[in-house]
Amino acid sequence: MSADREIHEMTDMTQTDIALLLADAADEVEIGIAPVEAVIRGGRRRRARRWAVATATALVLAGSTGATLAVTGLPGDTGRQAPVASRPSTPEARHVYAPRITEVAHGTDHGTSWRVVVSVWGAPRDWTEAAGQLAAMRKYGIESDALPDSRDLVGKTSYYSGLYYGDGHHRTVLFNTLEKWDPLSGTDLMSAALPLAKGHGDGPERLVVGTVATTARQVRCGWKDGTSTVVEPRAVAGSPVTWFACTAPEGTSYEHAEVLR
Repeated sequence: MSADREIHEMTDMTQTDIALLLADAADEVEIGIAPVEAVIRGGRRRRARRWAVATATALVLAGSTGATLAVTGLPGDTGRQAPVASRPSTPEARHVYAPRITEVAHGTDHGTSWRVVVSVWGAPRDWTEAAGQLAAMRKYGIESDALPDSRDLVGKTSYYSGLYYGDGHHRTVLFNTLEKWDPLSGTDLMSAALPLAKGHGDGPERLVVGTVATTARQVRCGWKDGTSTVVEPRAVAGSPVTWFACTAPEGTSYEHAEVLR
């Protein structure tokens, strides 16, 4: 009977009675201080793990190849693709048909102006580009007897040093086609000498043009009369070496050239 009475009494409880009982039970529960430091440490460990994953992802992508790298899921990621520098693809961008030209020296001889320029031509990638480059070199004014066959231009860089004397056509000082530039270091020096004045093919070699390492600061050109001229090399666009030009005084000619420092 007592059990039936208790069940009946519990059935007759209202929602208010149940709420009061729950409140009494809550008053008897002791709530301790939340472990704040432990929570913070746990949060730091989780953030550290997330950054470690992001770093590993970035390192893997940095070692990838391709035109672009897409990095997603990194902090601050906006979904944009970062462009990666690539080698020029068109013949125009590689200076196959129009070279990079730099003036190395200029002056006046017997009232006539002269100047030395260097042009650097990019390497053609196939026979079609090589044929186009050969035609461009002829139009530029490089003598035909100095030019190689177009097939010999494929995959090679060419450089040309020309002398302009007065208003006349330039003459070849140096011309070469190569797969790889000759490494120059220290006091290494390459040079060529020729007459300065126009129409003096057999005259005294008063002009000297050459290349030195980029570390060279001064070049001395010695003349047969015992005098010398000191010049500073200069950078040429497209060339991994620096260039210089010296002219001898009237009445003497080239004997030697050397790097001073």
